Amino acid sequence: MRTICFYFQIHQPFRLKRYRFFDIGNDHYYYDDFNNEEIIRRIAERSYLPANRALLEMIEDSGNKFKVAFSISGVALEQLEMYVPEFIDSMRDLAKTGCVEFLSETYAHSLASLVDPEEFINQVKAHDDKIELLFGQRPKVFRNTELIYSDEIAAMVASMGFKGIITEGARHILGWKSPNYLYTPATAPKVKLMLKNYKLSDDITFRFSNYEWNEYPLTADKFMGWIGSLPEGEEVVNLFMTYDTLGELQSAETGIFGFMKALPRFAADKGITFSTPSEVISKLKPVDVISVNDPISWADEERDTSAWLGNILQKEAFEKLYSVAERVRLCSDTRLKQDWNYLQASDHFYYMCTKHFADGAVHSHYSPYDSAYEAFTNYMNVLSDFIVRVEEQFPDSIENEELNALITTIRNQAAEIEVLKKELASAKANAGVIEEEKPAKKAPVKKATKKAAPKAEVEASVEEKPAKKAPAKKATKKASK
Repeated sequence: MRTICFYFQIHQPFRLKRYRFFDIGNDHYYYDDFNNEEIIRRIAERSYLPANRALLEMIEDSGNKFKVAFSISGVALEQLEMYVPEFIDSMRDLAKTGCVEFLSETYAHSLASLVDPEEFINQVKAHDDKIELLFGQRPKVFRNTELIYSDEIAAMVASMGFKGIITEGARHILGWKSPNYLYTPATAPKVKLMLKNYKLSDDITFRFSNYEWNEYPLTADKFMGWIGSLPEGEEVVNLFMTYDTLGELQSAETGIFGFMKALPRFAADKGITFSTPSEVISKLKPVDVISVNDPISWADEERDTSAWLGNILQKEAFEKLYSVAERVRLCSDTRLKQDWNYLQASDHFYYMCTKHFADGAVHSHYSPYDSAYEAFTNYMNVLSDFIVRVEEQFPDSIENEELNALITTIRNQAAEIEVLKKELASAKANAGVIEEEKPAKKAPVKKATKKAAPKAEVEASVEEKPAKKAPAKKATKKASK
């Protein structure tokens, strides 16, 4: 039986305010709070909240047969908690149905997997902790930022214990193969790969309301007819898209919510089911191995990483950011670490893209800047101030290895001090017990008191000493003579 796996991505970066060169060293707050709040509230009202209501309705009306997965970045969750807490509550309601799965990703929606394995692993753990805290689920399937994937990344993900990875069904890696099967990475044969069917996904995301599209209008009946007519044996269709497709990219006026609500009924008519990613990887077997030497992604025509690291501006900013990664990890400054997370968001590098035509138009649509050069200048000003703050704690005159050794020594000494403190506390406690036991042996003290009498006599004798000053009187008499 064929099944559909719906997965939605939710991410919003902390956008930077206009930060001038003269602000470096003087202003350590980098974010445009007004813009960030306005954007996430607007998208939540137009998309996230009505979409959650629609999905909950679909799950209930279908008798829990409709299933869906979400990948929500940690930085997006922070903003939703601050500005749209009702979204968190509605997502919890969805989670309670048992038909919703939460996926793992990087906390900061970063590109760390491309350059810094330690940072990458730390962020994945931080993200999964956040998901478990909010929704009571520990993610089991991983999807990287922007669906970036390679053999090297697959090995790192496998080392973290994940059984499944979601990525792009890029044409240049698939060749004649279909994305509608499970595969395994060349470097992690026990992990299962789920590939996005970008043709059917983009029909909803980008073409749903396009009057010039020869398939317009797209109806639920027609869409399920396409999936139902796929070659026999193609068991899973992975439809991956950003959540703001529902209500923002495709506004409510286009009929996108009605389209979604009608999908379960037409799917049932054609014997098509819905599954979460974990259900897919547990039920289906991989048919082949896929090797990906150079990273792929779901962005732009190239489906590579050129959307974020394709020009000299992006590369310079990226390299400068991660040049201080090790020092940031050594520090314990909460504010510095928070800025570190926010500055790693892939969006900052996406805004610096200098592509043209259709891809360039998509980049411009999401960018708050007038040009890639403005985005670069603003980011580098912020980054310069950030690095100054890092160097105030860990000067660049000290090599990383030397610094690491010093930090390790300090931490070891701190641990040793803690051990000694515990030993001291234990010794004091034991001493207290001994003192408490002493009253039974206080009898000798009374004897000591009795024996103290001679001391009193001595003292008394000392006090009586002035009486022995008679010779002095004699001396006085002698003197008077």
